[in-house]
Amino acid sequence: MFDLTKVPAKFPLGQIVATPNALNSVPNQEIMAALQRHIRGDWGNLDEEDRQANENALIQGSRLLSSYLTSLNVKFWIITEHDRSVTTILLPEDY
Repeated sequence: MFDLTKVPAKFPLGQIVATPNALNSVPNQEIMAALQRHIRGDWGNLDEEDRQANENALIQGSRLLSSYLTSLNVKFWIITEHDRSVTTILLPEDY
């Protein structure tokens, strides 16, 4: 199993929550792997402009967004709020 406490983090995740749709569509192992990538600053499938926005958000304290695909090509997002109090796993249609 993945241990998020052993991953060098660029920011705190706060409380981790997920939409029911995401929990039904994304295997737990893939959620945990994506969370590990997210806290390391690997933003997944974002264009350069959105990657730069995240890098700026790390400095300015804005919201962070990552986008990933499951092994079955289901797109899901991880969003950490500006105050780092909550990180949400969701599908784009849940937004």
